[in-house]
Amino acid sequence: MTARHVLRVLSLAGALGLWQLLTALDVNLWLRFEQFPTVTDIARTFGRRAGSDTYWQDLTDSLTRIVTGFTLASVAGVAVGTAIARSRLAADLVGPVLEVLRPIPAIALVPVAILLFPSNEQGIVFITFTAAFFPVMVSTRHAVRALTPVWEEAVRTLGGGRWRVLGSVVLPGALPGIFGGLSVGIGVSWICVISAEMISGEYGVGYRTWQDYTVVDYPGVFVGMATIGLLGWLTSTAVELLGRRLTRWLPRTESAPATRPVRSGARVAPRHESSGARKRVRAGA
Repeated sequence: MTARHVLRVLSLAGALGLWQLLTALDVNLWLRFEQFPTVTDIARTFGRRAGSDTYWQDLTDSLTRIVTGFTLASVAGVAVGTAIARSRLAADLVGPVLEVLRPIPAIALVPVAILLFPSNEQGIVFITFTAAFFPVMVSTRHAVRALTPVWEEAVRTLGGGRWRVLGSVVLPGALPGIFGGLSVGIGVSWICVISAEMISGEYGVGYRTWQDYTVVDYPGVFVGMATIGLLGWLTSTAVELLGRRLTRWLPRTESAPATRPVRSGARVAPRHESSGARKRVRAGA
């Protein structure tokens, strides 16, 4: 374990320790901690919940909804964003409609989903899809438009057609921007799927958290919040790791080794020079 990992673990442990101290002492200043459950209360409630089938059923339902909606949104967002960026006709036909719909919060579409779909499950997936679609679409559109035209011209000069340009230039070149939109989209999807489950769900982490609130089970509420945070962190990390793997050809500046500054007037010896040539260069410097 590196020093950075140790520091992160200590940061989390310090936050939990401070929470335990403030709630155990019933601190009541400007913020009222006497109503909050302690960390130990939440841990005991989590242990009981984790041993029940209901907890894992809720977790499975929420994960199924988020994976289904996010996967559909990723495919559609990349396809539509690329089409708008590459085709003037698509930009004129589809672009204005999407720009009008984009500012509408996905959670505001709950009444539409209830009226439009025959089941709550399909409606929640639709809301999750809508939440992730627009960040992916917008980031893909900007990434494709920002590509250097020289790359496409080089492929066309070598005889490549439209699909060859799309597969070897457009999509690989836009991957960093696409994964930026995917990272944003997965976070927004979790916000909206939990909110939709609270409003019209039948099972799910959001539904269970709201039910705990209605019966004043505050440790259960915090167990639901912790579960949501953990699931969101795991899915966001998965998207980030996938993005790093697919864009491993990009330079990683954060892990680049530090280099010593070169003095003014000194010549840097190429790698193929012999050790004697390097000594002469240093002597002449």
